[in-house]
Amino acid sequence: MSRKAPHQLLVMGVAGCGKSTLAAELARALGCALIEGDDHHPALNQAKMRAGIALDDANRAPWLAQLGTLLAGANAGAVLTCSALKRRYREQLRAVAPALAIVFIDISPAQAHARVAARTDHLFPPGLVDSQFEALESPLGEAGVLRVEATQPLPEQLDAILRWLGHPVHQTAHPTEENLS
Repeated sequence: MSRKAPHQLLVMGVAGCGKSTLAAELARALGCALIEGDDHHPALNQAKMRAGIALDDANRAPWLAQLGTLLAGANAGAVLTCSALKRRYREQLRAVAPALAIVFIDISPAQAHARVAARTDHLFPPGLVDSQFEALESPLGEAGVLRVEATQPLPEQLDAILRWLGHPVHQTAHPTEENLS
């Protein structure tokens, strides 16, 4: 009997699309580590974002390198959350994890603004949402990418991704509406 290699999965999209929530459920369902990209931003990046200043490529470079190191070191598999807005950022992550599967959570600018504005405990202010859409180079058409709609219910997103990955879908494993808020 052959054993499947551990999953290395990137959950990407602009701020407010639901990366953290979906990635946590995927990591649980797949039995692998969760790497929350925002937890690894250097202090300078965090300060810039809190001040409403968009990050540039130079700011993101060491952060992406750190995320790549963490991903490469996750021998039992990992689900990484990272905006990965540009193709070169995704290529940098694929360089250390060649079998990286990517889930792109697609959301409209209006929906992203509303979600980010509703958050009270996050370092990313609503004023930076437009800069994310300006930087976004859609991954659609790249190999190993699945698009999910941000407004789709979490259990449906999870089912679609697990099917795409070739994992069984267990209805009883879904989060309840109560623990989604």
